[in-house]
Amino acid sequence: MTDSTRRARPLSSPSQAIASPRPRRWGWTTSAGLVALGVAVIVAPALARPEPPTRTDNTIVMLVRRELERKHISKHAVDDEMSARAFDAFLETLDPLKLYFYQSDIDAFAKDRDKLDDQFRQTKIDFPHEVFAVFLARVEERAATALKWVDAEHDFTVEETMVTDADTATYARTPEEADERWRKRVKFDLMIKLSEAEPELVENVVNPIDPLQNLGWKVGEHVEFPEDSGPKLNEAKDRLRKRYSSLAKRWEQTSSDELLELYVTAMTSSFDPHSSYMSPETLDNFNIQMRLELDGIGASLRSVDGYTEVAEIIAGGAADTEGSLKKGDTIIGVGQDTDGPIEDIVDMKLNDVVKLIRGKRGRVVRLQVKPVENPNQIVEYVITRDRIELKNQEARSAIIETGEKPDGRPYRIGVIDLPSFYMDMDGARAGIPDFKSATRDVRRLLDGFEAERQAGRPIDAVVVDLRFNGGGSLTEAVNLTGLFIDQGPVVQVKGTDGRVTPYSDELPGMKWDGPLVVLSNRFSASASEIFAGAIQDYGRGIVVGDESSHGKGTVQQLFDLGERLLGNSKLGALKLTIQQFYRPGGDSTQNRGVLADVKIPCLTDHLKGITEAEMDFALAFDRVRPLRHDFHGMAGSEIANHLQRQSDERVAASKEFSEDIRRIDKYETQKDRTEISLNLEEFLAERKQLDADKETEEISEELNDSDRPVFDIEDHYNKEAMAITVDYIRTLLASKLAVAR
Repeated sequence: MTDSTRRARPLSSPSQAIASPRPRRWGWTTSAGLVALGVAVIVAPALARPEPPTRTDNTIVMLVRRELERKHISKHAVDDEMSARAFDAFLETLDPLKLYFYQSDIDAFAKDRDKLDDQFRQTKIDFPHEVFAVFLARVEERAATALKWVDAEHDFTVEETMVTDADTATYARTPEEADERWRKRVKFDLMIKLSEAEPELVENVVNPIDPLQNLGWKVGEHVEFPEDSGPKLNEAKDRLRKRYSSLAKRWEQTSSDELLELYVTAMTSSFDPHSSYMSPETLDNFNIQMRLELDGIGASLRSVDGYTEVAEIIAGGAADTEGSLKKGDTIIGVGQDTDGPIEDIVDMKLNDVVKLIRGKRGRVVRLQVKPVENPNQIVEYVITRDRIELKNQEARSAIIETGEKPDGRPYRIGVIDLPSFYMDMDGARAGIPDFKSATRDVRRLLDGFEAERQAGRPIDAVVVDLRFNGGGSLTEAVNLTGLFIDQGPVVQVKGTDGRVTPYSDELPGMKWDGPLVVLSNRFSASASEIFAGAIQDYGRGIVVGDESSHGKGTVQQLFDLGERLLGNSKLGALKLTIQQFYRPGGDSTQNRGVLADVKIPCLTDHLKGITEAEMDFALAFDRVRPLRHDFHGMAGSEIANHLQRQSDERVAASKEFSEDIRRIDKYETQKDRTEISLNLEEFLAERKQLDADKETEEISEELNDSDRPVFDIEDHYNKEAMAITVDYIRTLLASKLAVAR
């Protein structure tokens, strides 16, 4: 192996080139609204309501419109077509399930449906403020309706359904229709709360003599909610009262910057799914995510029915070092320094809570807390803020010993978990030599594998785990690929002028030239697809996982709007799609993704609405001319087919994969349904067979767990990935293609 400092062929503004999807459209989310105090969040001050538009807002709209028309890859004008798209997108952002607005509201708004483009040109932004004022009034009305139905009687044995599909749902035309819709919504939320509070219910449904016995209810009788029906029911009702009571309060805390961001992004996303406007606060948090560090206490928080709950303590952070704050604690107040007043944060938006708790290192923050062990007690914890490194979001490695070589020793597999292609853009622009870089971190991990070899413990293969890696810096994708290939093109980029430019690894030698496996799934996007596609085209390794990756083949660039107007740095940034990228072989990954060489059954391969092809206004797949590049012969259809057959045999004999396949089949029968049963017995029975929402929530929490292992070898999916890797090593050795290490 040889090591050298590698450079991608530079972009016109390399530190700002990004290749990542828009998370809100496809990423894992949780019903609790998990936010880490170190990931990108929108942070805004708590205000009663958005203030009227300002001259600065008008300037931002003017700059966004100008940059869209000049630099977006589509070359499309801001016209009536984009106006109609933006109109629909803005309303969908506020009310996706059509629970709040009346149809008459929508009809009144429709006068501006084809005029938003003209208003953008005139830098007028009255429309979102007018719509949002109506929205707040409707939220207050619906919250009152919901509270009424929490305390009403409900029959859980009746056969009725609730619409859950946004496309099928319609706006209520009368107060009576809205009231009925919210009756069903509250009934559904109560069923969710009861199923979470009483897991035995689900178990009893399998053989239902009396599936409601734990709450004293009988199947077939009218189920009422008397006050003495049990603590679990009362707790469920209390939590829902709190949720609906805080609903309007939290929406009223929407700042002017947030409303502007929602509205302007509705226009930019009408050009393609990945163009968006970032307010100054959002831009700050984006930079935190890319450099993987911030000043704070080191905790992940989530909002649960108006309360701020600790979801995770980041290992090695200030809160972890202090030792008092625990996972599950509820924070109800925040005070600054040693003597500042405690500010009540109950019902405060999570982003505003985050802003209060973050702060300069060395400064004290005081938290008023209800401990998870004793929620009736209120205590105060004093924590000194410090630099927090988001270690669980940077590249990490582990060495897995598995299988058996002919000499009886185990194979040793070096696994690298890479959550994103991160890069400290500010550090790169400032010329800091050791700015945070995914490539630099992966090179360091590969150095560790080389040290193992020199110590007589060689690594037989490297696995790069890109599952759930949504992308990041294009420069990092090119440079990191260069660690595994010799000189040559990594990606081709086509701009608005139609010219195609290659970006290459220009320095000779590889950091790792042995067997290479890339793990990928539907959530592996953009920069991940550049890496995986190049590895395939060069025949350097195999891609294992879901049938294909996400399918995002576009490049965005950040344009600081303030820099374009008198050096003002408080205008935020425009993330704009300016290029489309292609593999060395000429294929785009757009809409199609990178196809796996070996597929492993997984629910992620079947989830609805997460791929690029399912997004509104996504660009089409196309090709450009292939470039000359090396082919190492360490992959191909013959090798892939052989490995797939071996994997299929193991999967067919596995009880765990049989259960996975059963859940996949169940999901396939459910995913296109537009309604859900409000019969409690049927509801609980279905949730026992498959609760996709809960599974995605658990995956999200696992990914945010700072103590999670690099690679859980006890997981049957990971075991199969290791078995495929061992088969791959043996296949290459049999073909005399593997490098002896």
